Amino acid sequence: MAKEHIPEKLKVWIEARKRFHLSHAQVQMARELGLNPKKFGKLANQKQEPWKAPLPQFIEHLYWKRFRRERPEVVMSIEEKARDERRKKLARKEARRAAPANRTRDGAAPAESPSDHQAGGRKEVS
Repeated sequence: MAKEHIPEKLKVWIEARKRFHLSHAQVQMARELGLNPKKFGKLANQKQEPWKAPLPQFIEHLYWKRFRRERPEVVMSIEEKARDERRKKLARKEARRAAPANRTRDGAAPAESPSDHQAGGRKEVS
């Protein structure tokens, strides 16, 4: 079986998940909060700075403050997210490939009706 391709922007999240021992739900919470995984080292140094909460608990606390929920309704791993994005991309590509059937013979989009040209491109509202 061929190894699936994971985009660089998602690989960073996989590395952060492994390095900071985060669950899939915590990674998804951090993504929804807009956190930068490259900055997790600053947030996770509770051993040097004991007043800081551990990173997983900190992410959960921020998520609760913003969304008033314990965790996301649907939790998807990064690998599942990559598969889903790949599937959507292929579907869009297929739709674009099928779109030329809707065009005229010379490759241009279907022409507008003459009444549109007479109104100067504006439609009259009654």
